[in-house]
Amino acid sequence: MDTLSLTGKVAIITGSGRETGIGAGIAAALARNGAWVVINHVSDTTAPRAAKVAESLNQNTSGKAVVVQADVSSAEGAKMLVNETLRLFGVDHVDILVNNAATGSLEPFLNVSSSSMESTFRSIVFAPVYMIQSVIPHMPRGGRIINIGSVASKICPSPIAIYAGAKAAADAMTFAMSMELGRGYGVTINTVMPGGVATDAFPKEIMEKMHEPLIAMTRAEERIGTTEDIGDAVLLLCNEKSRWITGQVISVSGGVTGG
Repeated sequence: MDTLSLTGKVAIITGSGRETGIGAGIAAALARNGAWVVINHVSDTTAPRAAKVAESLNQNTSGKAVVVQADVSSAEGAKMLVNETLRLFGVDHVDILVNNAATGSLEPFLNVSSSSMESTFRSIVFAPVYMIQSVIPHMPRGGRIINIGSVASKICPSPIAIYAGAKAAADAMTFAMSMELGRGYGVTINTVMPGGVATDAFPKEIMEKMHEPLIAMTRAEERIGTTEDIGDAVLLLCNEKSRWITGQVISVSGGVTGG
């Protein structure tokens, strides 16, 4: 029987500690289908929200959820997250890694500081590399790695040029990594590229300003995306049926971009 079941699968979703966020939406999609998921957050201030995400999943899904605080923009933080996953679940493997954590700022690139650029690239470019390096020794054949990108890498809006550049670099790495991961370890890697999604990642007035042009560009419906839209797309790529899909950057934006 064809199924989307992930029963027995262990998944790490970085940057999933905000209940309205894309990471939490992905965690919910996987846990609904039986996965054991790690909710990851970076700061003490988001700890209560991460706990609520895990509590909701444990009460309302067939999966399990635990919380691990770790800064995956460092090699040490990424390794700690993987080790804590194995310890808390009492397992020796991780089947699914979703690299969702990201930071960025809205500022003209002519004025952007070195520290701001470094922070953005560490979270979007360095962190996935650190996470993959840490998880691959524990990932069985058939494992799935999904990077969360952004249509910003294709349409490149000027207020977030540095963010868009970092996402574009991560897109390129997805394809570049796919052969080594596939032929060497039997693992697929793909990028899911959302358009505008209703979260509280940015102040409301800024999000409204960004969403209006994106709504005008969508083709599926006249709306912005939801965390459920992104979560369900990731779920499909985690399924065994996606075994022949790798190295791809897939626009999950309602048609904002053609690829």
